[in-house]
Amino acid sequence: MKALLLKQYMELDYSDQPEPAIGPEDVLIRVRACGICGSDIHGLDGSTGRRVPPLIMGHEAAGVIESTGAAVTEWKPGDRVTFDSMVSCGKCHFCKRGEINLCDARQVLGVSTGEYRRHGAFAEYVSVPQRILYRLPDNVPFEHAAMIEPISVAVHAVNVTPIEMGDTAVVVGSGMIGLLTIQAARVAGCTRVFAVDLDDAKLALAKELGADDAFNPKNCDVVAEILARTGGRGADVVLEAVGATEPIKTAIAVVRKGGTVTLIGNITPKIDLNLQAVVTREIRLQGTCGSCGEYPACIDLLSRGLVKVEPFISAKAPLAEGASWFNRLYNHEPNLMKVILQP
Repeated sequence: MKALLLKQYMELDYSDQPEPAIGPEDVLIRVRACGICGSDIHGLDGSTGRRVPPLIMGHEAAGVIESTGAAVTEWKPGDRVTFDSMVSCGKCHFCKRGEINLCDARQVLGVSTGEYRRHGAFAEYVSVPQRILYRLPDNVPFEHAAMIEPISVAVHAVNVTPIEMGDTAVVVGSGMIGLLTIQAARVAGCTRVFAVDLDDAKLALAKELGADDAFNPKNCDVVAEILARTGGRGADVVLEAVGATEPIKTAIAVVRKGGTVTLIGNITPKIDLNLQAVVTREIRLQGTCGSCGEYPACIDLLSRGLVKVEPFISAKAPLAEGASWFNRLYNHEPNLMKVILQP
């Protein structure tokens, strides 16, 4: 099969690779669409330490079942499917509690850490366990279905945040996950949502997708603006989708006393934290990792048009052109957000 192989850091090779084998509980999927994630871009230069070459990356994908293992009974060739990016063991303490995203033996498609290597979906075929499969309705194109994984990250973040009908939310960071989080917060019952970002173009898109107002720290005092719109109290919940010191400081500053700041982003491993502002105002800091069973809800939201993804898709291109699109994303080409590769 043809695949896009991370041969060594900063070198992607579109070449023939062995077709993946399938076990009794696995299915072989012919990939129809796979999105380039920001983590794949960081994997290109090795900065994450989680994509050790040689590796076929790619975990935001959808396609059609090509063949099934001997023990697979609920799926058949030709079924349109997407799948979770994380493969949980189903046996550990956390899996038995239903917290599959916290699995002790969790593996991620398209990731190699030194402890394991699991080839992903920048290829004509990918093998996955049947337990992480989800059926796609006919009205969801594969290019949109490849966005269900990032939708699930946003929906899970909203799910673990204590939101009540009528709450005010702030989403700090208007990248793709932030923009999806804005939409998910609306669906969850937030009647006012404010967006914060350093990019005016992203803020304009945030308003198109449901933000009531949008603020750029380069142009205004974000804290003052949000306090002015919330009776001086601050927002009920803040979802931070960057993961660096300054945006997290902003998140803590604009949440009300007793409110919740949910941390989605993790672009930097360590931050400076104003502990006193958290403790004396009794703020809850909530971490969130991946998703945990939200795929059916995400598929439904996408199918019914309650979450939109087409505005994020900058390009749809053949897998053979993948290396050039990786380079363009790596070099931060303006107005380039999500690229979907089609094997």
